Amino acid sequence: MNQNFDIIIVGGGAAGFFTAINIVEKNPTLKVAILERGSEVLQKVRISGGGRCNVTHACFEPNELVKFYPRGEKELRGPFHQFGAGDTIEWFEKHGVALKIESDGRMFPVSNSSQTIIDCFLEATKKLGIAVLTGQSVQSIFKQEALWKIETQTENYLCEKLVLATGSNPKVWDMLQNFGHAVITPVPSLFTFNIKDVRIKELSGVAAQATVKVKDTKLISSGPLLITHWGMSGPAILKLSAWGARILHDKNYQFTIFVNWLNDADSEEVEKKLKDLKQEHAKKSVSKKSPFELTNRLWESLVIASGIEAETKWADLSKIQLTNLINQLVNGTFQVNGKSTFKEEFVTAGGIDLKEINFKTMESKLHKNLYFAGEIVNIDAITGGFNFQNAWTSGFIVANTI
Repeated sequence: MNQNFDIIIVGGGAAGFFTAINIVEKNPTLKVAILERGSEVLQKVRISGGGRCNVTHACFEPNELVKFYPRGEKELRGPFHQFGAGDTIEWFEKHGVALKIESDGRMFPVSNSSQTIIDCFLEATKKLGIAVLTGQSVQSIFKQEALWKIETQTENYLCEKLVLATGSNPKVWDMLQNFGHAVITPVPSLFTFNIKDVRIKELSGVAAQATVKVKDTKLISSGPLLITHWGMSGPAILKLSAWGARILHDKNYQFTIFVNWLNDADSEEVEKKLKDLKQEHAKKSVSKKSPFELTNRLWESLVIASGIEAETKWADLSKIQLTNLINQLVNGTFQVNGKSTFKEEFVTAGGIDLKEINFKTMESKLHKNLYFAGEIVNIDAITGGFNFQNAWTSGFIVANTI
């Protein structure tokens, strides 16, 4: 027996739910189902932002917002004019979820719990009569005359319009390739760097405002850098991993980085400051107190790495030691050997080729009545609420079109 719906949305995540709710709010006569392969829906929403759900980012100018997307910058400009961060805030407030802005621009529910977002979506689907069907792993998709036929392990479904919001699901990408769609091979984005180095070995939890460059590339990024027990993380590293997703994949995650622990200070400025300290604090030991905005622990580690013993006085610094210290501070070289997933927020660069999508409608250019929402397409962003904003925007446009 076939189960018939007007619209079927495959994928019970952020984009799938947002699309479904907006479709039925705009047209309550439509019969809509969400198919989810797992036993639970909205799992990524639950764990995002450390369980707080980073809903969006307080960036209200579409031309600025697109700059946070290594892939999709050009294509999202129009969509963000249709539905941007301001519209997201308004939508959630209308649905009883107040959001707040944190100092770095990230936006979370006032409740500080992703459960608030999940409850909002589940209540809306219930109220609107949207069928949420779990344990429905799609095995095949066919075109049957004017209808789409979806076969799962247990059921067959027919619908007039099909929305795919399956995120980074290789099986669905394979099915789409059978329909003639090109899929850009997915590679990880948003990951941390594995670094074994004596300078940072004992410094897990220490942070600094830093600038990081990848050797032999144009990749460069500034921001907070966090030392972890496996290497380096924090916004400076995550931004590099997003912008460099393809390049770093091609290097097999074996590469060299240069870290300026003083962010944008250059060696001449640092040399002048160190020479002044040599004069003013001649009798004090170099390693004891950091003269820069670095924690004392990190400062001491860089001093020792420069070949300066813990008790050495400023007055006794040799020219070579001074040069070494300047290099450690503004051009420290670290070897990266591999990557780790950032928390549980696995994001990929890759997906449906953007040339095959009409961004005014999010409809496939190859197949009528086939739509895409969220991360299934070759769009991804740096961390900070931007990947969710793409889910809301694409879902809203699909709903509007349908």
